[in-house]
Amino acid sequence: MTDTADRVETTGIDHVVIRFAGDSGDGMQLTGDRFTSASAMAGNDLATLPEFPAEIRAPQGTLAGVSAFQVHISDHNIHTPGDEPDVLVAMNPAALMSQLGRLRSGGTVILNIDAFDERNLEKCGYEADPRTNGTLDDYIVHEVQMTKLTVEATSELDVKKRDAERAKNFFALGLISWMYSRPVDPTLDWIAAKFGKMEAVAAANTLAFKAGHAYGETTEMFGDRYEVAPAPQAPGKYTNITGNVATSWGMIAAGQLAKLPVFLGSYPITPASDILHELSRHKNFGVRTFQAEDEIAAAGAALGAAFGGHLSWTTTSGPGVALKGETIGLATSIELPLVIVDVQRGGPSTGLPTKTEASDLLIALYGRHGESPIPVVAAYSPSHCFFMAIEAARIALKYRTPVILLTDGYLATGSEPWKLPDVDALPDISVSFATEANSEAPDGSPEFHPYLRDEETLARPWAIPGTPGLEHRVGGLEKADGSGNVSYDPGNLSHIRVTFSAKCSPVSQR
Repeated sequence: MTDTADRVETTGIDHVVIRFAGDSGDGMQLTGDRFTSASAMAGNDLATLPEFPAEIRAPQGTLAGVSAFQVHISDHNIHTPGDEPDVLVAMNPAALMSQLGRLRSGGTVILNIDAFDERNLEKCGYEADPRTNGTLDDYIVHEVQMTKLTVEATSELDVKKRDAERAKNFFALGLISWMYSRPVDPTLDWIAAKFGKMEAVAAANTLAFKAGHAYGETTEMFGDRYEVAPAPQAPGKYTNITGNVATSWGMIAAGQLAKLPVFLGSYPITPASDILHELSRHKNFGVRTFQAEDEIAAAGAALGAAFGGHLSWTTTSGPGVALKGETIGLATSIELPLVIVDVQRGGPSTGLPTKTEASDLLIALYGRHGESPIPVVAAYSPSHCFFMAIEAARIALKYRTPVILLTDGYLATGSEPWKLPDVDALPDISVSFATEANSEAPDGSPEFHPYLRDEETLARPWAIPGTPGLEHRVGGLEKADGSGNVSYDPGNLSHIRVTFSAKCSPVSQR
């Protein structure tokens, strides 16, 4: 057998964009995630783009059921997961049909040809086999029997053929890892740790991965192997982070910086749900998470926690923003700090739950009745979500106002390397609660007015319920500035609206 070093020359390239695509059950998200982790260990800069269908059980082998994961790795600083993939790994005809149009002209297609039977071709609408009708003439095509080779590699194990076939994604991962000179130990270690309690599954995935790697090394099909050198990085400790995790960590950090307990009132919704999942793991930081029965209850619980002195958050997307609208208006009226994290998806209505669109921008800016402006901040990368969570909390606490933090599905599920920040360099956003009366009743006795404002920030005092002598009234009805008594005076309403605009407009442009 010819030695690989003599047969294949490794070529250095500065970047590559790879897209894995297959059926929802083919493990493409896991495959892409493992390739990403290995690339991070190799020191590359990277950006990812997971994409998956909204249907929970889309018919197998159909266009609606295609799941894809795109990863961009480089030896220099990058900011996007790439516009056009250089390589497409297609596990079935539906993946090829739905994703081929994204591939750059002259790009590489790696096909699992075991799935290219007549039934699967018909399912996705191919009238003829794309391998023979000219569809792939503009690309470099490698046909690999991934399913068959995976079954053969795992034949020594006591597993059913169907279970063995499920490991074919690790065969694909092994092959691509060989093609792009990825380290193998991180993946093998991960398999052992992830599936340690399921020995047969761990063994099947390990053998499939090694078989894919060996196939690339020994077959005559691949005449080229590539290497992407590490990207220059400032010294420090790095982690690979997604936008939702970064947002969650930013929420925790904001609580520590504000010296306040963190409360999240949330109702699960794609693609924001992972924030609730992540925060629920960190009760040691004084975090309280509440999964409500609906979006309205989630926002109401968060606002109630803010009234009680917590740094309060509620997370949502798309239609959830509409449902929370009245509570956001109430938070504006009673001037309590509340951060609404909106991980945007396609709309309107239920829309495109797993696809990204800046569909909530206008409702974030203007989606409240009356003149009630509130600050809106937005993140521009997965790791930037951490800092924007802190910034949103800072504005909410300083100005006693609800704040909307906009991210989106691409940021939420995409990942990038992130240098852990110096905790001591993060801002102090602590607040002081009102402890004494600030006015006098007509009889000269001390009295607390909840809407007497700070001259610099125009923020009202924040008093914890139950503080002796600071009994006060807040609510959705129009209130007199200063005392907080119910008022229907048109002059009072105009004054309040001017105050809202003066307080919120400058920070909304930060």
